[in-house]
Amino acid sequence: MSSPPRAGQPLAPYEAIVEHAELELELAGRGDVAGLSPLGERWRELERALPEHAPAGAAELLARAALMHERSRIELLRLREAVLSELQTTVRARRAAGGYAGQLRRRPRVDRSA
Repeated sequence: MSSPPRAGQPLAPYEAIVEHAELELELAGRGDVAGLSPLGERWRELERALPEHAPAGAAELLARAALMHERSRIELLRLREAVLSELQTTVRARRAAGGYAGQLRRRPRVDRSA
């Protein structure tokens, strides 16, 4: 979890956001959705802690945090696509297996006319 902003340091809240964004990106890159889940509220807390007017030097930190936040979003989209792809493969395999199982259950037809 990100360290709390340090009092008396005007860039501390912005540094905390960068640290948080780094953690988000790390977890998203590992596919750790459970670890990411509680971080959304923490991000909002950090945003609320920002002063109304940013001090000099904050713009670079905010840009860096925003970039990492976007990269995390992209990683999560990739993970989502991978999960959906696996799900499709599983559904297709289940259908194929069901088709074969249905053939096994059918009784063989015997030509009794001979």
